[in-house]
Amino acid sequence: MNRVLVMGASGRLGAYLRQFWPGLAVAPQWQYRANAPAGALLWAPLQDRVPDCAPVDTVLCLSGVTQGAALAQNTDLALAALEAARALGARRVVLTSSAAVYGATCGPHDEDETCHPITPYGVAKLAMERAALAQADMLKVTCLRIGNVAGADALLGGLALAGVPRLDQFADGRAAHRAYIGPMTLARVLAHLCCHPKRLPSVLNVAQPGLICMDTMLAAAQVTWEWRPAPSTARAELGLHVGCLQALCPVPHATPESLVSEWRLTWAASRRNDGA
Repeated sequence: MNRVLVMGASGRLGAYLRQFWPGLAVAPQWQYRANAPAGALLWAPLQDRVPDCAPVDTVLCLSGVTQGAALAQNTDLALAALEAARALGARRVVLTSSAAVYGATCGPHDEDETCHPITPYGVAKLAMERAALAQADMLKVTCLRIGNVAGADALLGGLALAGVPRLDQFADGRAAHRAYIGPMTLARVLAHLCCHPKRLPSVLNVAQPGLICMDTMLAAAQVTWEWRPAPSTARAELGLHVGCLQALCPVPHATPESLVSEWRLTWAASRRNDGA
């Protein structure tokens, strides 16, 4: 059983792991910055030293900042994950990066290509990757460039907000196409990678094969939407090559129906459906 320190257990991705990891061959140590439940690790990585706890095999850092003036903390959190790995005897560190590092071109993007991020978030995540890999020393560090996660995205994840969702409409009359992964599939992939017996690549794209058109996602969820003209800065497509992931941990092709089905299993979607 592989022991994994999961930094950022209280976030949305952390909630997916807490829901879908039970029964898998992984023994998590969940980390919270506040209001830690019984058995979890209470630790503020940007303020405190790594606390004494049982040794772990892997440190998985889900913690991050998505917008605002604190984006540079993505690097600080990644380096805190490396510090935790050294303190707790872990040999592997898995960091959650983003497909946003690739930039404006539609792809499909390969892990070996040069990145040209265009958003502050993409710039911050690429800086995080570079800093962590430069300071890895003897640690096995892998940065996961994750595509859209159903339910943790602005589309399905934003349905709890008031109002009818609006989609950018491009010249072909369709919405944007994106690389996606379901929350349950992502949880299984992360467990598999944390426990993988061989060395992982330093960067790895994470998504299910295939591109998903956002209007088909809302149609599968039986949600009505409104169109708006896509701005000139919007990308009609963002695809990822996932051959490396498929060799390590095969996952099925994504479909709007399968992604919506996985999202509906999540605690967040259940609370929304219950009217909570």
